[in-house]
Amino acid sequence: MVLVKILGLIDLLASIVFLSIIFSISLPIQITLFFGASLFVKGLFILTGDLLSVVDIVSSLTLLISLFFMPASFILWVLSLFLMSKGAASFL
Repeated sequence: MVLVKILGLIDLLASIVFLSIIFSISLPIQITLFFGASLFVKGLFILTGDLLSVVDIVSSLTLLISLFFMPASFILWVLSLFLMSKGAASFL
């Protein structure tokens, strides 16, 4: 149960990173890389049959792309809300 809460916390913190990108709040590159890599590793759970891991892989790729240019705001909002909902559901 603790692992589920830790992974949910990663989702919540990654959604905060997405919100900081949306609102043009400058974060260190290491934070964006850390959450991009951690979401990618979490996304590898798709190999076990977890379909929501696709959201993690898409989010990690979007975070890594956001290092070079600004993705569409709509995509950032949608991914942020998905990650928030996944993170909140893991604490229930």
